[in-house]
Amino acid sequence: MSGGTEGVLSPHFTVITRRAGGTMSPGAKRLAVGIAFTRDFLPEEIGRMPQVQETARAVAHAMKDAGVDDSADVHFVQVKCPLLTAAKIAAAGTRGVEPVTRDTYESMGASRGASALGVALALGEIVAGALSNETIGRDGSMFSAVASASAGIELDHNVVVIMGMSSQAAGPWVIDHGVMQDAVDAASARDCLRRLGFDPDRDASAIAARVLNVFAKSEAAPGGTVRGARHTMLNDSDIHSTRHARAAVGAVLASVVGQTAIYVSGGAEHQGPPGGGPFAIVSRAD
Repeated sequence: MSGGTEGVLSPHFTVITRRAGGTMSPGAKRLAVGIAFTRDFLPEEIGRMPQVQETARAVAHAMKDAGVDDSADVHFVQVKCPLLTAAKIAAAGTRGVEPVTRDTYESMGASRGASALGVALALGEIVAGALSNETIGRDGSMFSAVASASAGIELDHNVVVIMGMSSQAAGPWVIDHGVMQDAVDAASARDCLRRLGFDPDRDASAIAARVLNVFAKSEAAPGGTVRGARHTMLNDSDIHSTRHARAAVGAVLASVVGQTAIYVSGGAEHQGPPGGGPFAIVSRAD
């Protein structure tokens, strides 16, 4: 569940089910979904390397669950991760250990960032030796091109769901992904549609009919500009920057695929480059 459908985004559910059986086409790959879980985290592990490492292990298990053998066939990894609460912070204190932050809201970003770096580690986007507690939330050059992490109060572990292409899957759906370099990067979405077999300039009706959904991450550019022009998303006292970003990115992607029931999640720490974010498009195979 994502709490935010600002702007033109439409509230909706996307329900993906899987079952055994079906007839596979020789050599063809189709959308496959895999699920895995980490162990529960101690409060002081959230936003730090143990969360990175456990998430990487869960991604590997989810790939096996989906029948996806090649990391290049992983196109979106949705992670639901925990955050720190006052009770968890107090529990750490009674054991004489310090959590990554004492601000529960800040802990959401730390947890998302560690989870995204875990995805990057599992898929070979980042080498293990480059990661440390000090890089989490600080080094924006390290990111995953397929991770989407969302923090919630309702769990103590990470839930990992991967979407990829597998020769063991027989459904009608295919998936591809791209990375928006900034909030107005519609070109990357059009390129993704071309890889899925569409002409984004001429196939509006086919795109509307065959695209199931778009999953995307967004954030306000932390440097305060988009393509050299100043933005006010980080300075608005009335509307939080995540709501600004979701509305902006949602409108850009909706204009490309011609539908508004798409998923755009805010908070993109280590999920795409700063100010940008990964996205994936699921469509019916031609």
